[in-house]
Amino acid sequence: MDKYILALDQGTTSSRAIVFDHMGIPVASARKEFTQIFPHPGRVEHDPDEIWSSQAGVAAEALARAGIDSSHIAAIGITNQRETTIVWSRQSGKPLCNAIVWQDRRTSEYCDQLRREGLAEVIASRTGLIIDSYFSATKLRWILDNIPGARSMADRGELAFGTVDSWLIWNLTAGRLHVTDVTNASRTMLFNIHTLEWDDELLRIFNIPVSLLPEVHSSSEILGHTEGIYSSPVPIAGAAGDQQAALFGQMCIEQGMVKNTYGTGCFMMMNTGPAPVISGNRLLTTVAWKIGDRTDYALEGSIFIAGAVVQWLRDGLGIIRGSGEVEELASGVHGSEGVYFVPAFAGLGAPHWNQDARGTITGLTRGTTAAHIARAALESIAYQTHDVLLAMQNDSELTIRELRVDGGVTANNLLLQFQADILQSDVVRPRITETTALGAAYLAGLATGYWKSIDDIKSQWQVDRTFSPLMKPGETGILLNGWHRAVRAATAWAEDDHS
Repeated sequence: MDKYILALDQGTTSSRAIVFDHMGIPVASARKEFTQIFPHPGRVEHDPDEIWSSQAGVAAEALARAGIDSSHIAAIGITNQRETTIVWSRQSGKPLCNAIVWQDRRTSEYCDQLRREGLAEVIASRTGLIIDSYFSATKLRWILDNIPGARSMADRGELAFGTVDSWLIWNLTAGRLHVTDVTNASRTMLFNIHTLEWDDELLRIFNIPVSLLPEVHSSSEILGHTEGIYSSPVPIAGAAGDQQAALFGQMCIEQGMVKNTYGTGCFMMMNTGPAPVISGNRLLTTVAWKIGDRTDYALEGSIFIAGAVVQWLRDGLGIIRGSGEVEELASGVHGSEGVYFVPAFAGLGAPHWNQDARGTITGLTRGTTAAHIARAALESIAYQTHDVLLAMQNDSELTIRELRVDGGVTANNLLLQFQADILQSDVVRPRITETTALGAAYLAGLATGYWKSIDDIKSQWQVDRTFSPLMKPGETGILLNGWHRAVRAATAWAEDDHS
């Protein structure tokens, strides 16, 4: 029988497994949601044992659906929710406490303290990150300081820390491997993205013993083999954080290529090539991947509210019954007719960075209908994407030729056409939109010779549809001017609140 690649895609709300064939086409898949734990306002946790059991379960289910067993798997590739922090006993393999999820805000005050101590510059220069509770370092510090016995166990070398990839690999190898890859390491706020090593100065700042940390490897190499899980050992050969895996799955392998994942929010990444570009617009600088001796870097910008604005139209406003209805409703008008929707429900992200801004709708008249509001909501996703992309162009001094898109919201043709118009560049939707899992599969397949080269893979990437600009640049300029006026209104509202 033919060999396949098994991709494990461990996300924030579900664990998934997909079996890919030699053409990069999904043969079978399985998915299971797991428990979201909210112990206090602003705190988000997962049970690490449930993460593992759900991931192991869907892997077995996907193999069964494909009608194969482990002997038909050439390699396993892993991709994961990033920054989520797990600490466990090296001896028993048991978690010390629940995983602290990337969304968790419990360390916000500690982050404020770090900024007051003037540490923003040293952290940014070494990690490419801004100080935020989003990243792993402050979460790990919290566990050491707040879980009884954790600090003394860590000092004795009895504990292991890892992001979700490390936890899965530890369990897949019966505790033989404590490793991570450069992409996940680069999201911890403890990793020097220039030397590609854990940074002694950062470990001192956060008071974290080096004995806790996993060994860092490239994103595409044979890390080890499964043990006790399957009837025959399978190479674990690829690992990357979810957004980096999506960038690779989209084959954004050349400098200046950009992908945007449209989900609840948007994650945009630009490949900046073999040198890190430090942002002047508070975008994040991160490792894209390391393959062989070559490391590629990326700029990343996050938009807090994208698909979530459609959910709000459904659940908050009640003008649609299901998210799929928004395109039809918005298509009922030719434009928003001066209505702008700034969906700053959780403040504004890059490049505006105003945590006090709030959602604002401007330009309402007696003639405004539900269709205009639906249209303005969709257009807000495109406008926010434009703002981040412009910041990336300015930071990188690279001209963007096209935007490759993935994620659930990209089924909306109206949005993608407007996106192309606003960007005045092509927006390209691939035939296979499972780009995160596909990226992990490609990294694993490259390491084992399943695919001979990146060029071998590149020929597989196929376009479903390209959206080219239909609007004239002058029209685009007028619309963008209106959007920026609306953003100023949203921020002015926040400023007046402090007067």
